[in-house]
Amino acid sequence: MTDHASPTPTSQDKISGRTLPHRLRKHKVSQLLPKPVTTQFKRAQILKGMTTTMVNGYRAITKIDGWSDEPKRDKVLRYNQIFCGKMAEAFNIKVVAVEPMPNTQGLWAGNHVSWMDIPVMGSVVPAFFLSKAEVESMPAFGNLARACGSLFIKRGSGDSGKVAGQITEFLEKGHSVLFYPEGTTTDGSRIKSLYGKLLQAAIDANKPVQPLVVCYVNAQGELDDKIPFVGDTSFTKSFLTVMDCEQVTAYILPLDPISTTDKSRDELTEELYQHMQQGLETLKARVLKA
Repeated sequence: MTDHASPTPTSQDKISGRTLPHRLRKHKVSQLLPKPVTTQFKRAQILKGMTTTMVNGYRAITKIDGWSDEPKRDKVLRYNQIFCGKMAEAFNIKVVAVEPMPNTQGLWAGNHVSWMDIPVMGSVVPAFFLSKAEVESMPAFGNLARACGSLFIKRGSGDSGKVAGQITEFLEKGHSVLFYPEGTTTDGSRIKSLYGKLLQAAIDANKPVQPLVVCYVNAQGELDDKIPFVGDTSFTKSFLTVMDCEQVTAYILPLDPISTTDKSRDELTEELYQHMQQGLETLKARVLKA
């Protein structure tokens, strides 16, 4: 599902592993068919992969009898990671954890580049997702997200304290949750200012904050500009753009956990920002072509 490989992309990385036969097949197709037909063929293959992943996700939950009102979070986490890994693979995204992923129980915080962050990070992070309550009512996907242990947050005007309280209870039960403190997506080149209100949950639960950063790199070894979901781009346009991408590698770097003991929320927010910004610069230095 994921590769714990050398953090520096090499020519061997780009032609090795399970992706080679698939990419050779795509190359042959592109030689035989006009580009518009090739594009449609590629999109069809991705949709097929997504559908297969969804079906297998439903089968896995059924296998562990996980459709009850209370998700079986003690059993479902590894299925989450497999599901997310297969979904990323369906989009031709190769996930590489450049350092071993820790098993920190606490509040995980990642930089936010795209909707692809969910399957990419979910494939390696031992935590559940923080989702809007509306996701639970989505056809097909909502039921699966609930069974997979997502924490659904009822958002409203000025109720960040209530949201933090829900997360605190979740953390105190021994579960970990992943959220995006930037509050919006970026082009992946830097960390935006963080919204620290939800960090109060980690302080109240006396749990650490576990940062991680992701960097999407294209076949030329450059920061990819197709994956980021930014500006006024619609989701549909972004979805099609990502479908049409060539092979992209998502490099993920876990950073040192941050203790919340004796820290104010503002202090914790600033420390997390510095930690993530420095971590992203380190990651780019390790994986981008000079």
